[in-house]
Order: sequence, then structure tokens, then C-alpha cells
Amino acid sequence: MFSSTQMLKSKSQIPIFAIIALAIIFAVGLFVVVVLGESAYADLYIHELTHDMRHAAGFPCH
Repeated sequence: MFSSTQMLKSKSQIPIFAIIALAIIFAVGLFVVVVLGESAYADLYIHELTHDMRHAAGFPCH
């Protein structure tokens, strides 16, 4: 006689909180780089902030 067994495999999903948190971080970073990066030479701290964010995001800039 044959017997069969079933195995259920559940797929794990990315938590919604993680997606929202990463989207907010991305939006703030994009705002700083695009909008505030334009005034980079007026105040050097803005330039340094955008420069460091580019490196943190993995984009080489020099």
C-alpha cells in the first residue's frame, strides 16, 4: 500500500514596516542630494552631507 505525505512550505514576506522605513530613508536621502545638493558651495556642511550619503549608498563620486 502507498502512503503519501504533504509538506507545506510558507514563503516569508518582507515586513511592511521595513519597506516603509526604507522608502522614507530613500526619500530623505534623495531630497538632500537633489535639492540641498544644489547649494553645496554656499555652505560646505551640506556638500559634505551629500558627499557622505553618496558613499553610504554605494555610489562612487571620485
